[in-house]
Amino acid sequence: MKLYTHRHIFLSASCGAIATVLGFIIFNTIHSQSIQPQDIQELPAENSLVEEPATPSQTEQVQVANTQISYTSDEMQNIHVYEICNEAVVNINTQVTGINWFLEPIVQEGGSGSGSIIDSRGYVITNVHVIQDATKIYISLSDGTQYEGTVIGQDNESDIAILKFTPPAGTVLKTISFGDSTSLKVGQKVIAIGNPFGLERTMTTGIVSGLGRPIQNSNNTIIRDMIQTDTAINPGNSGGPLLDTNGRMIGINTMIYSSSGNSAGVGFAVPASTAQRVAADLMKTGTVNRGVIQASLVQLNRSIADYARLDIASGILVSEITKGGNAEKAGIKGGTQAVRYGTRQPQIIYLGGDIITGIDGIKISSLADYFSALESKRPGDTVKVTVHRNRTDSTFPVVLAAKQK
Repeated sequence: MKLYTHRHIFLSASCGAIATVLGFIIFNTIHSQSIQPQDIQELPAENSLVEEPATPSQTEQVQVANTQISYTSDEMQNIHVYEICNEAVVNINTQVTGINWFLEPIVQEGGSGSGSIIDSRGYVITNVHVIQDATKIYISLSDGTQYEGTVIGQDNESDIAILKFTPPAGTVLKTISFGDSTSLKVGQKVIAIGNPFGLERTMTTGIVSGLGRPIQNSNNTIIRDMIQTDTAINPGNSGGPLLDTNGRMIGINTMIYSSSGNSAGVGFAVPASTAQRVAADLMKTGTVNRGVIQASLVQLNRSIADYARLDIASGILVSEITKGGNAEKAGIKGGTQAVRYGTRQPQIIYLGGDIITGIDGIKISSLADYFSALESKRPGDTVKVTVHRNRTDSTFPVVLAAKQK
């Protein structure tokens, strides 16, 4: 057995320690060269394990900011019509005279509605019922200015009225032109602009739901050839324009059919063909130049029919005819038997004359039907008048005369 001194043991331990240190240094050097900094993944903190959304780069942010909103062709059409027409739509408010508890006249707030500027001189078209019983009329424009309006003329047979206001010198007014209502088709898109419930220049869209509708208005006047639409028309829309997709006025919004008084998808507009003709007359003379039959007429009812022992109880009784007038020239006969008719304000009527039951193929049952049938007729026009005489019907051509002022 070999013996080691203390010196030998110390040298052996020192050499082992030096070898261990050198080996550790060599291992770390080799390992550090095989692992790159980008290969090291740092684990997220315990409370940050939710994936963060990616933040767009500066280039991407610029692209998002510069993205343009796109519209459908239908939306672009609506926007275009509104932009070219809304400034020509006015808000109409009225004041009326009422009576207080002491039976003194007082000024009260009246109704409100809409209208359209149709002439740069300040002429506005609206409905008669919008300004009915008004003592003062105020017309508000899109820029907030308000003017007092005057009535140039009104026509109950068509429910059309013309107002006028005077803007300051140099004011350029936007106007709406009339379109062609005679070429409308059911299903055609239409647009309404008005002031429902006082919300100025509100736009709604819809279609033509029907054409040629005879509708009786609040004045018990039948307006023929009305346009029916499902465009939302509410209180305050009356008198406003019904537009085609080119921004032309093809009707004047007039009334709705609703149990609640709000839009139920059944609205009616006076056709532009009627409104334009009536407006031209009102702006020119203040009245509408219609042809008339020169006779005194009484609406037939059951009481008169029973008293006169007639076989029909509806139609228009020809009480008297104008001597030398168009009715006499056509061969229509008036009555000969004078009777007192009425209780509160009795009047003398004559029985035994013809009963008008039709005009140009339109059935005439009431005075409303009669005036409606002649609404579009001018002096000089010839109409075919059907009368009931001695239990038989006959037709006479009548050349209409001008209404006496």
